[in-house]
Amino acid sequence: MQAGIIALILGGGLVILALRLSRATRARRAWREGYFELITPHMTALRRAVMPTGFARVSGQIGGVLTDLQLVPDTLTWRKLPTLWLLITQPGALPVSQRIDLMVRPRGVEPFSTFDALPHQTILPQDFPFDASLRSERALSPDEADLLFRHLHLLQDPRIKELILAPEGLRLTFFADEAERGRYLIFREAEMGKEPLEPETLAPLLDALADLRADILAGAAWQNRQENTGKTA
Repeated sequence: MQAGIIALILGGGLVILALRLSRATRARRAWREGYFELITPHMTALRRAVMPTGFARVSGQIGGVLTDLQLVPDTLTWRKLPTLWLLITQPGALPVSQRIDLMVRPRGVEPFSTFDALPHQTILPQDFPFDASLRSERALSPDEADLLFRHLHLLQDPRIKELILAPEGLRLTFFADEAERGRYLIFREAEMGKEPLEPETLAPLLDALADLRADILAGAAWQNRQENTGKTA
């Protein structure tokens, strides 16, 4: 009789545990898939996807510019809390002659970047943050160096991790969230992205990319005028 009661209690406990785990799983799925729900009303030609990590990915026009928003969890970096990175990519042909990658605090294990695959590393001047690193396909031209310097203020935001300029478009990588230290150290839980991305957080990042794009296009237009003037002189 007593054994039956104990078995009943244990069975009930297992049922309660299973229900709690099921609710937690549904909640986790909901907040991961809904991370961009405050942003999507501002997008047109919207496309949605759910990545294998369970996190949402959306793309569409924001302010007339094709923009892709993707979340990449980083749980592999040694001696560091798991981190959630937001990749803001604006694909589209640009008059940029090579791929240029400016990263802050590179560790060589960033799952969202091919930074280490670029062959040329530039020694940055003192005006750049001491922990920034720049790699590219070849040595920068004076115009490329001046362009980066004009947008150095981007790195004043400590949440900016990476800036990429390439012939196929622009990308910013932004610190979106981090695992709670106590729960991760004790229970190894790495829940991230519970709070949806706020439009007020995204807006200055899009503005920075718009300024950079405008600067690139203005520089190319000026160069074309100079070349045409030289031809007609």
